[in-house]
Amino acid sequence: MKGGDEAMAAPVASSQPLEWKFSQVFGERTAGEEVQEVDIISAIEFDKTGDHLATGDRGGRVVLFERTDRKDNGGSRKDLEKMDHSVSRHPEFRYKTEFQSHEPEFDYLKSLEIEEKINKIRWCQTANGALFLLSTNDKTIKFWKVQEKKIKKISSMNVNASKAVGSECIASSSISRNSTHLLNGGSCDGVYNHPSNDLLGAISSLRLQVTSHESSLLARCRRVYAHAHDYHINSISNNSDGETFISADDLRINLWNLEICNQSFNIVDVKPTNMEDLTEVITSAEFHPTHCNTLAYSSSKGSIRLVDLRQSALCDSHAKLFEEPETPGSRSFFTEIIASISDIKFGTDGRYILSRDYMTLKLWDINMDSGPFASFQVHEHLRPKLCDLYENDSIFDKFECCLSGDGSRVTTGSYSNLFRVFGCSPGSNEATTLEASKNPTRRQVQTPSRPSRSLSSSFTRVVRRGGSESPGADANGNPFDFTTKLLHLAWHPAENSIACAAANSLYMYYA
Repeated sequence: MKGGDEAMAAPVASSQPLEWKFSQVFGERTAGEEVQEVDIISAIEFDKTGDHLATGDRGGRVVLFERTDRKDNGGSRKDLEKMDHSVSRHPEFRYKTEFQSHEPEFDYLKSLEIEEKINKIRWCQTANGALFLLSTNDKTIKFWKVQEKKIKKISSMNVNASKAVGSECIASSSISRNSTHLLNGGSCDGVYNHPSNDLLGAISSLRLQVTSHESSLLARCRRVYAHAHDYHINSISNNSDGETFISADDLRINLWNLEICNQSFNIVDVKPTNMEDLTEVITSAEFHPTHCNTLAYSSSKGSIRLVDLRQSALCDSHAKLFEEPETPGSRSFFTEIIASISDIKFGTDGRYILSRDYMTLKLWDINMDSGPFASFQVHEHLRPKLCDLYENDSIFDKFECCLSGDGSRVTTGSYSNLFRVFGCSPGSNEATTLEASKNPTRRQVQTPSRPSRSLSSSFTRVVRRGGSESPGADANGNPFDFTTKLLHLAWHPAENSIACAAANSLYMYYA
């Protein structure tokens, strides 16, 4: 650790490592089944309550899941908090609904195909029992409302069918013989004796019985925010004010009002006058969880900038800059590539920012810009293989990261469908490796103690028969599979529960 008073400011949690257990899987493929490209999950997000989970895939679909174990037990969140926490609850989710969010498009002006793939999903505030969320592909953001509608049907009525048919015939017949002709050429029907009075009487006493049958979930696109980005959108983030959100591409960040879809404000622009002078691009952006005037964005050079919207309309000048000084003599062809930050996340209280580059996870204290508060080695074992990773483009993979609700642990994914959980409280040596499968215990490995000052560890330390470590192998001693990678995952906001995506399958774990 760095600095003098970090131990007091650091996340506080139990130093005991968590024991992770498999909970559920959705969409697991059978052995030998080929995964369709459109079914691969590309985004995961819990809502603020943790009772709903959304996933997006490369086919432009959004799938919603809802928590059921609270409903089944009939208990509220407060009731569950009062229960004995020594009993580990098994969180259960079920499929709720799905809808087609985006379709493939073609930009005729730029001769460019726009994929339907969902890049990000963000939940918005709920209202009147309806769920609201934002989803985006490379160019277009959509605001969705998902609401439960009860289907109502007429179950019975007191109309006499035979009379209704007879009256209909009378109504279409010629003028009745009982009609009285008036002096002015008109006529006066025998109203009191007219047979159609049977129909009028039936209507006046009509009674319908309407019953509600099964409910149907309806997803409706409320607004479309388009034509505001020249480059691919990599991030969207809701503001804590509940009214605005940002969208970021490689060179610009735009500020939107949820109610206005035809206008946005450009608040960050890093595009140089001459594109040949371009040295870095924006890779991720996120609003502060409680301060509506603050946001952070990361760059391909490994830096994070904190922006204060109160300073100026165009926030090209940052309030704070977070970057780790380069070690002298360590520069190589791959230095800038592996330094690029693929994802950043604020902690729940906004004090810490978690960032993920290709090799490491870093936890930053926003009050300490001299360097990261803690670093966790994730892919250090792959350093000798960087040439091969560059040749097969794996070095450009963008892994996401997330923090636990209490800020005491962080997690990120890797190859062979593995993901890692690190403890980030002072003195913690927690570093657990799991595989996204139905049997995660066979790859749950606890890393031996590590120096608390650096808070770093190797990816996994596995003692095989020969007693040697194999940095290029997984917990079973098998070589890492670079074709299977766990890029997307999310941590439940209030519990130790993780959802992660391996190809088209969604795996759930709890501790």
